[in-house]
Formats: sequence, C-alpha cells, structure tokens
Amino acid sequence: MYTDAMKAGIVGASGYTGVELLRLLAGHPDIDIAVATAHSHAGLMVGEHTPSLAAAYPGLAYEAADPELLDGLDLVFCALPHGESQKFVPELMGRVGLIVDLAADFRLRDPSLYATWYGEAHVAPEVLGQAVFGLPELFRDQLSGATLIASAGCYPTAAGLALAPLVRAGLVESSGIIVDAASGVSGAGRAPKEALHFGTVDEDFVAYGLLNHRHTPEMEQILGAQVLFTPHLAPMVRGILATCYVRPMAGAGTLSTADVMGALHQAYDAEPFVVVTDAPPSTKATAGSNTAHVTARVDERTGWVLALCALDNLVKGASGQAIQCANAALGLPETTGLPLGGMYP
Repeated sequence: MYTDAMKAGIVGASGYTGVELLRLLAGHPDIDIAVATAHSHAGLMVGEHTPSLAAAYPGLAYEAADPELLDGLDLVFCALPHGESQKFVPELMGRVGLIVDLAADFRLRDPSLYATWYGEAHVAPEVLGQAVFGLPELFRDQLSGATLIASAGCYPTAAGLALAPLVRAGLVESSGIIVDAASGVSGAGRAPKEALHFGTVDEDFVAYGLLNHRHTPEMEQILGAQVLFTPHLAPMVRGILATCYVRPMAGAGTLSTADVMGALHQAYDAEPFVVVTDAPPSTKATAGSNTAHVTARVDERTGWVLALCALDNLVKGASGQAIQCANAALGLPETTGLPLGGMYP
C-alpha cells in the first residue's frame, strides 16, 4: 500500500470519461494528477475547456500524448477511443506502475473476436494475456497487484451485475439470454456527431447496433453464456438501465422471486457499490455515483426470469469503476475517493 500520494496521468483527458476521471480524482486522497493529455487540445487549460473543473485544477493544462511524458508515474488511466489504446499501451508498459484502460482494447481474451466485432484485427494480441478484467464485484481476485487492467464497459457492467449471480448459482440457463438496455447520450462520447444533436435525440428513443453491437462478446465473456443484446439511445445525459430476460435452469425445480433475490443479496450485500432493491432500479437514483442498483423477478405465468440493473454509465460504467479497479490493484480500500450517493434531483 502507498503511504504518499501517487502521481497519476490521464491519457485522453478531454473526453467525457477523461473529464469524469479528473472530477472524481480531485477528491481522491491518495492520487494526484501530474499529467493530463489531450492531443487536439494541447496547451489549453483544463478549466478553459471544461469550466466545471476550473476550481479543482487551476494550474493544469492539457499536453500532447507522449509515453516519455508519463515515464515514472505510479498510475496512468487511458481514456482513448477504441483502437487507440492498443497502439499506445504497449509503449507505456514498463514505464509506469499501473495502467488502467477504459477502452475495449484489452477486455476480450480471444484476439479473433476483435476482427469479428470491431472490424479490424488487434494490433497487440500478445498483450491481451497480460491484462486483467476490471469488474471488481465479479472478478476481484484478479486485481490485486495487477499492472494492466481492462476496465469493463458500461453495458457489460450493467448486464453482468444483473445476471452473473443467477448464472453462477445455476439458477438460470446460460443460453438464450436477452439483454435489452438503454443508455444516455454521454455513452457515445464528447465528439460532435449528427446523430447526437439535441434536435435529433430530444423526444426520441431508438434502438441501434441490432444483432452486432460490439459489447456482446464482452457480456458473453463475463457470463460464460450466450447473449442477444439490443442497446437503445435514451434522451438523457447519463445512465444505463439494463432489462435482462433469461429462462430458469431446466430440471432444477420451481424457481421463485425469493430464490433470485436471495442470489443477488448473497452476491452483493457486502458490496459497497451495489444496492439490491425491491423497487425497480432507476437511472436517476445512480446519477453521479459509483453505485449500481439491481433487482430480479420470476414470472410464474410466462416462466421467464427478469433481472434489472441501473447505473451511471460515466461513473460505475467507466471512470468510477476504473478508479475502483486501481484502488483494488494498489491495496487501497475500493471506496477511496468514490461517491456512494447519487445526485438528486
């Protein structure tokens, strides 16, 4: 465990996840930001680009990304677009103590899946085996002492937290799982896109990525199960609500709501960042926090099991989870510097 504040860098600090890392780490007692890179904004003060951070970082300016600039840091968060981390991280390895990557570049164990789901071969497949998967509630035993962490994606985190206890307990089938999830527009990043204009998104609700969304193999890897995933874009800034449908395990007897809720309570009652709730989870209840809310039901009429999870896609679904993973890897309490409570109203 570190006794002095660690020096950290953020690569890609001007995007939504990078800005959220800066916001959260401003209150972390054991981590100080030494370097924030943003290639297209190099030389610009962080507070000029994102005024909400002006008081927290009055003297910090964005710099161009350069592995030598990060040399010797205790910790580096990579908040780059998909495809960029796999080019940058190999140059960074050995220069810093711990790398936490928020992109999908090192999440999948099978390198062939990148060509199938991301449309291009992985450029550093030899590094995949050195990365550990970052979803502490489900894979905590892999994090201690890690030097490269691939923090889980937002949709897979929501689906994994809702379903993994049920799959692992043998209560439900591991095939034919349906994940129907909606996300706020911040999940698509900060870069301007016509599909994300206010006039396009407001008063609209649309499905996308039908049958081929790239988070599908990550969900299947987390669960060890077959998943049909349909994402939706909701007219809100933050939040994910995942509604998941799965069949009870054949031949296991009658399954009840008490059984599935019991599995969730057993998995999460000792977890600070997961609330098992009898009420339907709400994205508003999780906004700004690193906390996920989950629940489950068994519908005796149709025979389906229903599992739901709500979380903030930028916190528990991205930057907060990355910090939680870093805390675990570095021997700090996982809650250090992270908000348990959400913003309301």
